[in-house]
Amino acid sequence: MLIPDLAWIVATAEDTGGSPDIGKILNQFGQYGIVGLAVILLIVGVMVPKYVMNNLMAEKDSWRQAFENERDAHQLTHEQLAKAEERGDVAIEQGKTVTRLLEELGHYPELPRSA
Repeated sequence: MLIPDLAWIVATAEDTGGSPDIGKILNQFGQYGIVGLAVILLIVGVMVPKYVMNNLMAEKDSWRQAFENERDAHQLTHEQLAKAEERGDVAIEQGKTVTRLLEELGHYPELPRSA
């Protein structure tokens, strides 16, 4: 596409009786070169349209928000598990203390009977 246009410009310049105008040739090449470069960058993915970028940014923000919500939920779960473990440890210690107290008072727990 670029080469035939370039040849057409050269032919037009020669038809006028003068030498080819290098400025016109470079200008034409520059115009197609920039458009061509932009098209290539769009195809390769280096440049993206604004609506695509906006969609990507919105998706990134939604994923970030989901990650932060999940992280907060896990933190809350870990805190609740730590409290439950602490309560369990306190209950075990209380049970051991009551068992020792009952044993010192002469009451021994009955062992479960096998069937």
